[in-house]
Amino acid sequence: MKKDSSLLAWGLLFPTLLVLGCFVIYPALQSFVLSFQDVEPFSKQSFFIGFENYMVLFRSPDYWQSLRVTFFFLVMTVIPSLLLSLAIAITLDANPFFQNFLRTLFLLPVAISSSMAAMLWIFIYNPTAGFLNYILDVMGIQGPNWLADPDYALVAIAVATVWKEIGFNIIFFLAGLTAIPTELKEAAELDGASPRQRLFYVVLPLLSPTLFFVSVVSVINSLQSFGQIHILTAGGPMGESTTLVYNLYRDAFVKFRTGLASSEAVVLFILIMGATVFQFRMAKKRVHYG
Repeated sequence: MKKDSSLLAWGLLFPTLLVLGCFVIYPALQSFVLSFQDVEPFSKQSFFIGFENYMVLFRSPDYWQSLRVTFFFLVMTVIPSLLLSLAIAITLDANPFFQNFLRTLFLLPVAISSSMAAMLWIFIYNPTAGFLNYILDVMGIQGPNWLADPDYALVAIAVATVWKEIGFNIIFFLAGLTAIPTELKEAAELDGASPRQRLFYVVLPLLSPTLFFVSVVSVINSLQSFGQIHILTAGGPMGESTTLVYNLYRDAFVKFRTGLASSEAVVLFILIMGATVFQFRMAKKRVHYG
């Protein structure tokens, strides 16, 4: 009977394992192998060159700039997204009258593709006919060319990214807030705890598993952002919005430096894994289950 259950379990898992093996595991292993090779463009010829691709990568000023841009983009998207979505979710949880309508409203940006969202923000950021500069002009402020100015391009992309992803976070935070027993909040209120004390000593500790999950997903999504960057600025101006992923794309599909791009993919994978492991270690003392 136990053997039959094991066979059934493996039979149910096989389609998923097959898809993962063909489209995730095999490409990842192939990228790792190619990172040690010099691949001739538009041919199957490749030559083993050891760590040469990694040496070229770490000597490249453009790569270090993309790493810097990625760090700032991570900070400008993850922190505002978490804080705004948490504040909105707490507000909606305390005022449930319009909760369903507002939850749907905030979730709408998540339902559209990154390309459609980017096209919408292109119209908003338009320097002459855009809505944002129109509002600034009414206020007597000369609006910049948001997507062509090196000082504003990354900020503009970050704002569009936060707008696109914030609904996803709100849904999870609302689910976590709903799971908190009302009795605990009422008991804290009867004991004389202020709203601030109830938030920091009751709500947030019980919400910490959800906060941890959302933060991990947000960091990974930020490090993998590509679509909105490609459409809004194409990595410009002057490389000020070229992240690690966009630099990888450019080396692989514009310059056709497959080996170098594969080494970038390996380094990006290590960075994402390192960030995730760091968050898990930090969460051991700060996340409370049950």
